[in-house]
Amino acid sequence: MRIFDPHIHMTSRTTDDYERMAAAGVRAIVEPAFWLGQPRTGPASFTDYFDALIGWEPFRASQFGIRHHATIALNPKEANDPRCRPVLDLLPRYLAKDGVVAVGEIGYDSMTAAEDEAFAAQLALAVEHELPALVHTPHRDKARGTERSIAVVAESGIVPSRVVLDHLNELTVAAALDAGLWAGFSIYPDTKMSPSRMVKILHEYGLERVLVNSAADWGRSDPLLTVRTAEEMLAGGFTKDDVDKVLWRNPVAFFSQSGRLDLADRNDSEATFAGNSILRGGS
Repeated sequence: MRIFDPHIHMTSRTTDDYERMAAAGVRAIVEPAFWLGQPRTGPASFTDYFDALIGWEPFRASQFGIRHHATIALNPKEANDPRCRPVLDLLPRYLAKDGVVAVGEIGYDSMTAAEDEAFAAQLALAVEHELPALVHTPHRDKARGTERSIAVVAESGIVPSRVVLDHLNELTVAAALDAGLWAGFSIYPDTKMSPSRMVKILHEYGLERVLVNSAADWGRSDPLLTVRTAEEMLAGGFTKDDVDKVLWRNPVAFFSQSGRLDLADRNDSEATFAGNSILRGGS
């Protein structure tokens, strides 16, 4: 079994997680830029964060043979903070980087006017840089937020098949697929989507244009819930080829639209990054 997790925040996870993921079949991941849990105080902290997403994290992942890519954006929550808005001017520098395969996470948190502006501006950057877009649907009032997101995407002129609406559920999947977008689902221990619910959605809506991720971050989450979903699919009557399509070929197809997806085997276990390894303390 090979797994591609198309949305996971490894900056928040430990090296032990990388080890467990590799042992379970996770071979590739995409890490979207997101909110760190407390407000950033200015653009400089984003610069350091973005640098880590395209430098240190790919190095950490490579120690276990996992290919790491990133998406870069001003996230919806911090789009409301005037201190963070200048980050929009920094984005073109990072959207040109080889390891960046989409603009994201963008979209809505509270559906404010400031979020409207940042969402539209970053969809325009996706079009300009010929990149896909990863759109965060809000955790509150998800149905209205999904409908509004679809409208903004349509207004932007971006090709619908280059956009994934993430964190969907049973109430929002049909609207995303009917609009020609990709449908993303985050599998969580207590919230969002469970493996069993995901399997029911796959039975009802099929396997096309569907991405399944763990969205594991600093909260209660599990980077192996993609693997648990694969197991649930097999138990629910899907074939191994079906599992490979949803959990490998689909994310490859979506992010390949960037022209930057690199899935060549790589294991830099003997290498260092800026003179450092992931080992601490020595033998």
